[in-house]
Amino acid sequence: MTKTPVETLRWRAWLLTDTPASRHHAKLSAFYKGWLSFRGNTMAMVGLWILICLILAALFAPLLSPHDPFAQNLGNRLQPLGSHNHVLGTDSLGRDILSRLIYGSRITLYIVGLVALIAPITGLLVGTVAGYVGGWTDQILMRITDIFLAFPRLVLALAFVAALGAGIENAVLAISLTAWPPYARIARAETLTIRSSDYISAIQLQGAGALRIITKHIWPLCISSLIVRVTLDMAGIILAAAGLGFLGLGAQPPSPEWGAMISEGRRFILDHWWVAAVPGMAIFTVSLAFNLLGDGLRDVLDPKDSEK
Repeated sequence: MTKTPVETLRWRAWLLTDTPASRHHAKLSAFYKGWLSFRGNTMAMVGLWILICLILAALFAPLLSPHDPFAQNLGNRLQPLGSHNHVLGTDSLGRDILSRLIYGSRITLYIVGLVALIAPITGLLVGTVAGYVGGWTDQILMRITDIFLAFPRLVLALAFVAALGAGIENAVLAISLTAWPPYARIARAETLTIRSSDYISAIQLQGAGALRIITKHIWPLCISSLIVRVTLDMAGIILAAAGLGFLGLGAQPPSPEWGAMISEGRRFILDHWWVAAVPGMAIFTVSLAFNLLGDGLRDVLDPKDSEK
């Protein structure tokens, strides 16, 4: 049933009210106001739409791909852009580049999704425990964090993959192990600020234990900062995954991983530049989309930081 303009205005006024009637109403109102602020950022919306297109391409890859991404046809090898039946050309084995890009988006989202789950949760656990407990626990956990931060992320990921073995799962684990320290730093800084608040003292006087205070009262206040940091870090995660794939330590052939596609195409970069340039542009576009989305989320979730 379609809503009338009067009903739409009534809902809008209900969501924009300054006096919510319940906690649920307040959450809906805050979410709607945040969405309006985010929607006003044109570049953030561009990034959001690019990522939506990426997700749809990954979900409907069998329907969108014009060819089998693994089918080889040496008679059609290294076809140029715009050739018949191959809009983005073919690679050295005659495989359609567009189809491999579409299926490669699944691998990209798989890596991004797993790292975005593992690294922030690990950093949140380490940072909040270190910040709330303090003392020698804080010193030990932060020194471990400093050790991880002392190494360049890609170099450390290469070391982990070399120890664990090549493969997409090991690449995800290696990237996650190198990505959690910044989240731990953020969570610790937030916890040190929150720990000295009056309402935390009141909760302690009511008999709440450390576990309940950390999970129920500190974690929710750290989430917004971590979400912004995760979104901004996605570009680095994609580049790290592409770097491992380029070196042959990520997804293994014939998997259509974008970094591996660039590695294969580098042999033909002078005469058949599109073989490496097309997946490179895909990596650039998705990384830029995550950065634009992260900037928009930072303006909404952390307005004080965006004003600096």
